[in-house]
Amino acid sequence: MLPLSLGILLDERTDSFWSRKERRRWFVSLLCGTCLIYATRTSVPLLMPIVSKEKQWSKPDSGVILSSFFWGYTLTQVASGYISDRIGGQKVLCIAALGWSATTFLMPEIIEFFSKDETSILLVAALRTINGAFQGMHFPSMISLISQRLQEAERASFFSLLTSGSALGTLLTGSLGSYLLENYDWMTVFRVLGGMSLAWTALLNYHTLSLKEKAASTKPATSYTLPWLKLLSKPPFWSCVIGHACQNNCFFVLLSWMPTYFHDTFPEVKGWVVNMVPWLSMLPCTILGKALSERIIEAGYSVTVTRKTIQTVCFVTEIGSLLALMKAESFQSAILCLALIIGGSGFHSNAIAVNPSDLAPKHSGSVFGLMNTVGAIPGFLGVYFSGYILHVTHSWSVVFLFIAVIDVLGCIIYLLFGSGQAII
Repeated sequence: MLPLSLGILLDERTDSFWSRKERRRWFVSLLCGTCLIYATRTSVPLLMPIVSKEKQWSKPDSGVILSSFFWGYTLTQVASGYISDRIGGQKVLCIAALGWSATTFLMPEIIEFFSKDETSILLVAALRTINGAFQGMHFPSMISLISQRLQEAERASFFSLLTSGSALGTLLTGSLGSYLLENYDWMTVFRVLGGMSLAWTALLNYHTLSLKEKAASTKPATSYTLPWLKLLSKPPFWSCVIGHACQNNCFFVLLSWMPTYFHDTFPEVKGWVVNMVPWLSMLPCTILGKALSERIIEAGYSVTVTRKTIQTVCFVTEIGSLLALMKAESFQSAILCLALIIGGSGFHSNAIAVNPSDLAPKHSGSVFGLMNTVGAIPGFLGVYFSGYILHVTHSWSVVFLFIAVIDVLGCIIYLLFGSGQAII
């Protein structure tokens, strides 16, 4: 028989995991949240061509507003992951949701109220920065919550499926957002998406309170300090960070600038086609990446080989599609290239995006936060620099080549130093 103290410890540890019913409820809730967080995030890129024309903003001005989101996004990643590992990810999730929902809802008032002021660009950028800071808390707290409430073998697939909510959110913006834009105005898009997000926030709080709060009776999975120096000295960690940053550069630049690209290059194309059709590829590619990962592991290959293989599929798909996009002469071929690039992000969700759970199973929230902090740097540097390239060269091909070169760098580094084994 087990000693009494050990038996109690095992019972508490088992009780801290979600039941099957709770797992389903939390999956649906978190998937809806990830969908809405991306819907609100992509609302600004969708509306930027219209708003910038109305307010007479230049390309660099638009670049400042588009990139300002990521300044805030980098500020809260590490802290929110660390706090989530200590007090529970669901609490941080609720605080974050209220922040990014409210700032989205108030965005049209800020733009309109200060539209005639010379500082309007900076004020809008400041609100976007605050919005980004709250959104930066979402994924670290979510992966921390998953690590605390799921068995280790279930975490990677659960999280990778949740990331498909980003595609659903962009589809929501492309469909509902485009409909509202065509039939009403750009302010209505912000208010509807912000209102939906506020409603989800209220449901999340009710959902959190209505479930039995196991966190009240069990300690978080991590009860000791993360060995930062040891982590920062490991090449696999930095290969994960750099690979994530390079892929994010591709994803964030296209996410921010593609509506403007199609508006400039193929103005005859309907907005809903541009903002909806390419994103249809991400969910099936995420599921395919998950199935391939499981098949490779079942075949006897290591987690390291699996992660590198799936991530290489992501990078090669993106690089080839970017080079093809440079020569695209019709909107159909451009849409196809963009769909392949976004599909590649679905494979990323099953490789580097889940790698923190491999490298640091007991500190996944903190490690993911640190990885995503560095990974968000391309959000403001890459997005702003792309706007600068367009201002100087007036060439989208140069932007696509710039993204492809960064992807090549990330692929090489992850292949050389990436790992699926725990390092701390």
